[in-house]
Amino acid sequence: MMKTSGELRAQLLSLDRKSYPAYKSLAGAWQFPQYCLAIDHVQGDPFASPSSIHVEIPLDRAGFPESYLEKDCSRIALQDYLTRQLGKQFNQYNFKAKGSGKSGLLSVSRCGQEVLERSACEIGRKLTARFQIGFPAFGRTINAGELEKILFDFLPRCIEKSLFYRNINQKEAEQAVFLAEDQEEIRRLLRKNGWTAFVANGAVLPRATGVSDLPMAGSVPFTSPASLKQTIVLPHRGPVAGMAIRQGVTLIVGGGYHGKSTLLKAIQSGVYNHVAGDGREYVITDETAVKLRAEDGRSVRRVDISLFINDLPNKKDTRVFSTQDASGSTSQAAGLVESMEASSRLFLIDEDTSATNFMVRDDLMQRVIGREKEPITPFIERARDFYEKTGISTIMVAGSSGAFFYIADTILQMDCYRAIDITERVKALCEAHPMSASWPREFEVPDFSRTLPAFSGKNAGDGRRAQRGVRDGEKGGREAYGVREHMKVKSFGVESFSLDKENVDVRYLEQLADSEQTAALAYLLRFAIEQVLDGKKSVRQTVKILTGRLDKEGWEPFCPGYVPCGLARPREQEIFAALNRFRG
Repeated sequence: MMKTSGELRAQLLSLDRKSYPAYKSLAGAWQFPQYCLAIDHVQGDPFASPSSIHVEIPLDRAGFPESYLEKDCSRIALQDYLTRQLGKQFNQYNFKAKGSGKSGLLSVSRCGQEVLERSACEIGRKLTARFQIGFPAFGRTINAGELEKILFDFLPRCIEKSLFYRNINQKEAEQAVFLAEDQEEIRRLLRKNGWTAFVANGAVLPRATGVSDLPMAGSVPFTSPASLKQTIVLPHRGPVAGMAIRQGVTLIVGGGYHGKSTLLKAIQSGVYNHVAGDGREYVITDETAVKLRAEDGRSVRRVDISLFINDLPNKKDTRVFSTQDASGSTSQAAGLVESMEASSRLFLIDEDTSATNFMVRDDLMQRVIGREKEPITPFIERARDFYEKTGISTIMVAGSSGAFFYIADTILQMDCYRAIDITERVKALCEAHPMSASWPREFEVPDFSRTLPAFSGKNAGDGRRAQRGVRDGEKGGREAYGVREHMKVKSFGVESFSLDKENVDVRYLEQLADSEQTAALAYLLRFAIEQVLDGKKSVRQTVKILTGRLDKEGWEPFCPGYVPCGLARPREQEIFAALNRFRG
């Protein structure tokens, strides 16, 4: 039988003044009047990472309307709202219990502007909230009285005020759910109408600073060009007007500091829903969109980059290309093909972060260095075929080369943060100034079905095989990865994580929005290495297994022992990208 809260109090008080490790005897589940409290992991000393705790509340007792839980978008929005409310309550009691080290700390996930699915709060058959508590100590001895204060006074108040429908601001919760449902409706309309993104009139795109994702005060609100303006009707907000970017090749141009990259960054962030007041609530992008850029020095494993690179002087086969130190152009080519493998329907590219020789070769360079001497086929010669042959659109920021005007379907000029549709004017100029004769008038059409079997309708398992690799190291210079029980995982902010001694650099995955997504990638890759990779499954099959288990069973399969607070679900595209950057 589950022990009661009274038994927990008695056991806790019996530990007073004992050595700190005696706290570990409290691990387990304890029944409180309104919820079950589980102590999952007890910190080793007061200066270590805080203890992991979770509470479980029956849904009928929590009392939330069933309509809030029927759709995934509504449920995730409610989970996000409750996590934020619990955080606000914790702030009132944080470190009010005294002691050494992290004594008295109460913490839960700090949510940013994006609405993400987190381990901090999950609503399934019951409501589960996970958080951390710093167990109080005198030096390194137990301070039972202060922990009693947390568990029997502070914590019940926080839970009662933040996780029960009767006590929260019901109107705020409703608005959070309604906003998510409106955002989901825009995503449906993107697919229905053949749009890649929607940017609402009045949206605030600039951020406060380079290190703050809050909206910039006093910035110019977005206004759609009349030619691209669409008015959509949302189930709760009603009519919303804005710019609908059509499928195809879209070019964003303009002078420096006029808002080109700001618009693109808002679009790349539009793969996530945003909270009310963010300014980008109704900036919605195809959820499979991938921001591509050059990544000098990254690892590339068995990728067919022959769409872009062929006939290397060293005769290396670019149809199955591998390197531990990719150049800018090679890394961008690999990233693009890997994104195709990840089923991306939209490429986002900023010229500023791209390899110049990968993007375009100007007329004079083609005259000086003939095509037969240049192994790189630039992106400009492939962009239209990506759309026409595979349905993959491109939105690109360009500022230095007018060559892209010739292949664009839509051309936007950003002028003092105002968008102007200059497509017709530029197309007229293109007709008056045709491409130089040194440019091929009809680009060679690549065989996409060979590069990526999925586009030819073949089984998704026909792609690259995913297997445990080898690394340079001990014993003859090679050490094979075998099945390891619970490799050690550690994350370093949003930029990287490690599996045992292998570091995975994800700093250039610009659509990772939160360090908790990076932490989750570490857990997902560890599970893949330990449980999935066998040399027979493809990369696509591997990712589908991971996301399928996550959909069906939540975080439990990926977290041996207990599920910690501090994980946020990444997109499939980032899981693919992390696997592709794992050098092991």
